[in-house]
Amino acid sequence: MEQIQSDTGTHSTKHITLLKRVVLAGVLIMAAKFLAYYLTHSNAIFSDALESIINVIAGAFAIFSLYYANQPKDENHPYGHGKIEFFSAGFEGAMIFVAGISILIKAFVSLVQHTQVHNMDYGIILTAATGVINFVMGKMLINAGEKIRSMTLVADGKHLLSDTYSSIGLLGGLVLIYLTGINWLDSVLAIVFALVIMFTGYKLLRKSMAGLMDETDTETLKEIEGIINQKRQNEWIDIHNLRILKYGSAYHIDCHITLPWFWDLDRAHQEVRHFEDIFRDEFPNKVELFVHADPCLPHSCKICLLSSCDKRKHDFAGRVDWTLERILKNEKHMAD
Repeated sequence: MEQIQSDTGTHSTKHITLLKRVVLAGVLIMAAKFLAYYLTHSNAIFSDALESIINVIAGAFAIFSLYYANQPKDENHPYGHGKIEFFSAGFEGAMIFVAGISILIKAFVSLVQHTQVHNMDYGIILTAATGVINFVMGKMLINAGEKIRSMTLVADGKHLLSDTYSSIGLLGGLVLIYLTGINWLDSVLAIVFALVIMFTGYKLLRKSMAGLMDETDTETLKEIEGIINQKRQNEWIDIHNLRILKYGSAYHIDCHITLPWFWDLDRAHQEVRHFEDIFRDEFPNKVELFVHADPCLPHSCKICLLSSCDKRKHDFAGRVDWTLERILKNEKHMAD
């Protein structure tokens, strides 16, 4: 059994600093949105402002999550502390969903009470400015998060982009209200945004639960499938029983690799190390591998690509494609 640990791609101080700056900017954006609501009494703008509170609180929790996830392994946490990132994303999703419900209730009340809006020009200007800032910050967080495979940074970035897209739709609605003077459109617009916000929160909650329950990460498995096939060696007779767990930005991968039975322990060890080095190079984040070397069996000769092997029991029948269906099964590959 081989184990390796790559320390590249952990949450660095610069990523935490980036998030701190985003949270600080979020506080200023939140103040601007509530100023816009104070000037206009628009429920649509209020819904945008209320979500900004969520941005700030969730961002503060995300800072703590990144700091905690970056702590080294210890006796109580042998796989590290990365799972807290799923709690962070779930916390943010729950808050977004609750905010959506609050906006929905207020919008329906205002629709019944025929609340009037005014000074829409100020609301349009402030909404446009905050939307542009959110877009820039969201892109920065997503790029940083994808680089180190951080669910917290990506989730926070997507939330800001979602806020931006909402602002674009909100701007269109505010302009329409400004031009037509139809006040009830404001409450209808707020209801639409409440539903969008609730759906965003649901998606974050769903993804968080999937991570906490170690649900199969199909996207990452497909990436691993591509790496294995691209770097495939003739000496690797098959790879099976592949499994993956995600701990924040870190991955735990284990699998079985079938090697020629007549290799000595040192030769098999070298090949396993070569296999591990490939993942160390391909994954820009912390990755831990447990690779079990299996000896080939007589039926393995039919799919073995080692043409110079003088230990064959059967003639070569054909190359086997390494699909996810094959490499996930806990059994050696056989000819079709």
